[in-house]
Amino acid sequence: MAFPQTRMRRLRASSALRGLVRETELRAGQLVLPLFVEEHPSSAGGDLPGTLPELRRLSISAAVQEARTAAELGLGAVLLFGVPAEKDAQGSSAWDEEGVVQLCVRALKQELPELPVITDVCLCEYTDHGHCGVLETESHPFHPHRLRVDNDASVELLARTALSHARAGADIVAPSDMMDGRVGAIRGELDNEGFTDTPILAYAAKFASAFYGPFRDAAGSAPAFGDRRGYQLDPANGREALRETLLDVQEGADMVMVKPALAYGDLIGAVRHETRLPVVAYNVSGEYAMVKAAAAAGHIDERATVLEILTSLRRAGADVIITYHAKDAARWLSQ
Repeated sequence: MAFPQTRMRRLRASSALRGLVRETELRAGQLVLPLFVEEHPSSAGGDLPGTLPELRRLSISAAVQEARTAAELGLGAVLLFGVPAEKDAQGSSAWDEEGVVQLCVRALKQELPELPVITDVCLCEYTDHGHCGVLETESHPFHPHRLRVDNDASVELLARTALSHARAGADIVAPSDMMDGRVGAIRGELDNEGFTDTPILAYAAKFASAFYGPFRDAAGSAPAFGDRRGYQLDPANGREALRETLLDVQEGADMVMVKPALAYGDLIGAVRHETRLPVVAYNVSGEYAMVKAAAAAGHIDERATVLEILTSLRRAGADVIITYHAKDAARWLSQ
């Protein structure tokens, strides 16, 4: 029936009524806090660039304390990124059993065994060239000056890295490299070594985005040359993103991710529609930095803006949200 019989404002008249019919729920337990863990903390105390205010590179002991705070706030998990002391062409620190992530996982599981620990599986933080895989050793005959990432050689090293994380006690391994076939290779490696119960969270639809800049400063993972458009998705391609996601599902992913989040709500919704797996959205560093900068300038209400953004990602279809706002959001949600 049309107006005046139908009045949409009737169920908006009070806070209690709005709460009664609210369609989308946002809880602290749906949020994941990323942590940057540094092998040898700098004399500057781990301070990150101004583009990521209030965030720091952490020693392992400081990461344990931060994770304890996350657990006390009711957050769903922490996600570890390693900042190694040494880098090389292959990124060999990534699968070192005594590497920074492996040591941090052991410390976290000893101190906080009930808090889920997710580990980022990639080589970009560990290679001296900053790419997400190893480089081809031979030049392409038609493009002798173009250096390319060797997909198949990289997949082998990524599987080795994921296995080392599982051995350390990681609850979930999360390959973020966007190499073809890496989910299947990781699943095979884990299963062959007895880690059949370790889930894989695939960065399934990861775009070559301009929103990653602050993260690359924090993790020290910016490419020394070129860019990552040869293996990360073109932001213009939605159908290709769905195809990537479904391939990861076929290869054995247990959860799938869309990254970035804020400008990709259509893809979050499309992935939610196409798969029954849990869908994760990564509210990335550039999105965090924009909110922080606008709030610092007095242009927006930070609390209201953050909660609206996170709610919008849930509404789009995300079951889990990785966000640098996680601690603040958890506190606001409890008030």
